[in-house]
Amino acid sequence: MKADKWAWWKEAVVYQIYPRSFADSNGDGIGDLNGVTEHLDYLKELGVDVIWCSPFFASPNYDNGYDISDYRAIMKEFGTMEDFDRMLAGIHARGMKLVMDLVVNHSSEEHAWFVESRKSRDNPYRDYYIWRDGVDGGEPNNWGSCFSGSAWQLDEATGQYYLHLFTKQQPDLNWANPKVRDEIFDMMTWWCKKGIDGFRMDVIGMIGKENYNDGPVYPGALYGDFVPSCQHTETTHRYLKEMRERVLDKFDLLTVGECGGTPADAIRYSNDDGSELNMSFCFEHTDGICDHTEMGKWSDHGGPLDEVREVLNRWQLALQGKAWNSVYLTNHDQPRQVSRFGNDSPLWREKSAKMLGTLIHMMRGTPYVYQGEELGMTNIYFKSIDQYQDVEVHNAWKQWVLSGRVNATDMLRWFAKIARDNARTPMQWNSQPNAGFTTGTPWLPVNNNYLEINAEKALKDPDSVFYYYKKLIALRHTHDIIVYGEFIPLLENDPCVYAYRRALDGKELTVLCNWTDKTVPCALSSDEMGEELISNYPEHKEGFLYPYEARVMLK
Repeated sequence: MKADKWAWWKEAVVYQIYPRSFADSNGDGIGDLNGVTEHLDYLKELGVDVIWCSPFFASPNYDNGYDISDYRAIMKEFGTMEDFDRMLAGIHARGMKLVMDLVVNHSSEEHAWFVESRKSRDNPYRDYYIWRDGVDGGEPNNWGSCFSGSAWQLDEATGQYYLHLFTKQQPDLNWANPKVRDEIFDMMTWWCKKGIDGFRMDVIGMIGKENYNDGPVYPGALYGDFVPSCQHTETTHRYLKEMRERVLDKFDLLTVGECGGTPADAIRYSNDDGSELNMSFCFEHTDGICDHTEMGKWSDHGGPLDEVREVLNRWQLALQGKAWNSVYLTNHDQPRQVSRFGNDSPLWREKSAKMLGTLIHMMRGTPYVYQGEELGMTNIYFKSIDQYQDVEVHNAWKQWVLSGRVNATDMLRWFAKIARDNARTPMQWNSQPNAGFTTGTPWLPVNNNYLEINAEKALKDPDSVFYYYKKLIALRHTHDIIVYGEFIPLLENDPCVYAYRRALDGKELTVLCNWTDKTVPCALSSDEMGEELISNYPEHKEGFLYPYEARVMLK
């Protein structure tokens, strides 16, 4: 394996903030930028290097800020541009960096461009979006939206359909129009000059549409798959290379793409030649392992060790020496990791939260911590469809339950396991009403377990998940082997233990993680493996691992 080039973003740990749910400073029940600023010392204490903020731009919020109506304005619920400037200054004053969400596959239908675009077929902004005539009295093709239903919406005023790969309120931008690329690159440069430190690029692998042919219809599906025409295309790579030349190379940035795909796709997006992005997100271990039914992610399949290990190991091996990886188990689009991959019962929640943190933070790639993960926050387990806010959930309910294809009990059980609102409940700061998130009525209910799981309590407990994460982050900053070491899988057929080794300059780091609530045999759990850097147990049993035990040893 060739030696890695140094880069600050390879050695960094990124903390993702979902602003709506992080901290509310004015009592309206919605998190805001001033709430983030008030808790920067907490993040500095944790030791993270980079804060990634989910969208805070002007938006009507059909998809919680991922439908942007003005790329150069702050959402009123979140504050003002002055509040943003103060937050950015506070982040930089503490030696941290800010990465912002770049959502440019689509805009809001309320964006000025689309308001103009839909006025007439000959409007100057018409070609900013993707308009097509219908075929045989129906949609231009058979594509389905990511959020259920057709990916095409008929606009009665002009008699044409526009493309929306997500909700109908999120029309897709036409990147084939050079004026659109000019607008986007100019906007990106404007934010870079304000001092931001990078971009997380939302569904960036979809920007290059190469044709509008019907997609394959898989068994049980109602619509065709757009992926063959819209994802990982040569056109997308051409646009990203242009972005690199016109914007990214002019600044020192962290760039990460929400691309998905295979390891081969990731290598193209984040190749060591630096022609496109620094890194991209893999989804096989989160979305891919759920695709066991005709309904895709909607199941309670969970995340079995053998499947998760196979995916993560494959990505680790394929990318090392060729491209940089992003490593994570949860984010704003995934359920809480301790509820999905670990054990969120009171008995094992903290042990399994620490074990999962160990697994990810010792891997090769930049680790991402989602807000509350460092506290061991759990799924909320809603019991009624009325409790959910997420547009994805409500669209799925219409498609599968209201149509009579799936019974409500099963669907609610699957939502409780995998729905995105599980990770979007308010941050649990203390034992005060609403977990200290707001003095008003929170936009989404607070998890009832906040009396036991909150930041104030964690900061008073030296054995808390918070301080364990702080140590994991400090170890990464101390030992080059954790950042740059070669990844070597171990015990690949063990039904209970996820194990791997890292190697660099004659040193070896051994990582052992018991994924079960039982004491299991593990020959590698021995003092002969070297000095113990971190473990979630104070004592060990030679040749065994206790329930959800994690050990990291260096020699």
